[in-house]
Amino acid sequence: MEPRPPSNMPMAAQPKRRAFLAHAGVLLAAALAPTVVAIPEAHADKPGKAPAEKAPAERAPAAKPGAPTADEVAARVQKFYDGTKTYRASFKQVYFIKVQNKKKNSSGKVVFEKPGKMSFVYDSPNGNRVVSDGKVIKVYEKEAEQMYETPVKKSQYPAALSFLLGEGKLAKDFSLKLLDSSTMKFEGGYVLQGTPKEASPAYQKMLLYIDGDTAQVRRVLILDAQGNKNRFDFTSPVLNKPVEKSEFEFTPPKGTKIIKP
Repeated sequence: MEPRPPSNMPMAAQPKRRAFLAHAGVLLAAALAPTVVAIPEAHADKPGKAPAEKAPAERAPAAKPGAPTADEVAARVQKFYDGTKTYRASFKQVYFIKVQNKKKNSSGKVVFEKPGKMSFVYDSPNGNRVVSDGKVIKVYEKEAEQMYETPVKKSQYPAALSFLLGEGKLAKDFSLKLLDSSTMKFEGGYVLQGTPKEASPAYQKMLLYIDGDTAQVRRVLILDAQGNKNRFDFTSPVLNKPVEKSEFEFTPPKGTKIIKP
């Protein structure tokens, strides 16, 4: 029996292997943002929270004269990111599927540890898991009763993956543009658009919604070529606290179909 394509990432008319890698790439792309995200409790409820994404990035004008440059904002974010070893947070995800004009809402917990370890635990009834021990990435889909598994070194998404591993640099891996925060309905902060310098079928653009005072990211929006939008909001972060090794280990239920590229 042929494995079903990932339930939340339509990959029609593409080979199974490419569908798998693209799915994993989208997850990595989404995951890279939490590695730079950190919202101190004192700033979690300040004005300037990320807006509902009504203004398409491709139509948003550049930041007004007098604003810092995209590279300057990226450098501030990078500085914070470089000093973060571990990261825990709750997340809410909204995935908009354009062809179906449908939104899928999810939530859960995320943990990152440099270099290269990540763990997404989705709340019930979703029950999905995304785990990497720095060597192998596992994407488990409860409803489909299948798990996609691939070595990290075989990933097709070096920009997202290198950032995840603590080796990437925003200014190096992305062409950056600072969007107008008023148009993007993010007053008091910055909206940084990143286009991967190495083309990826997983995503075309990444938007980081950045606190103007702390240079910390509050929301990440991933846009792909099909017009789909994958948005993550992060709350209740805990930084630089020890993480148990078991957090990055996962064995699927008995009977799960394991799919490898």
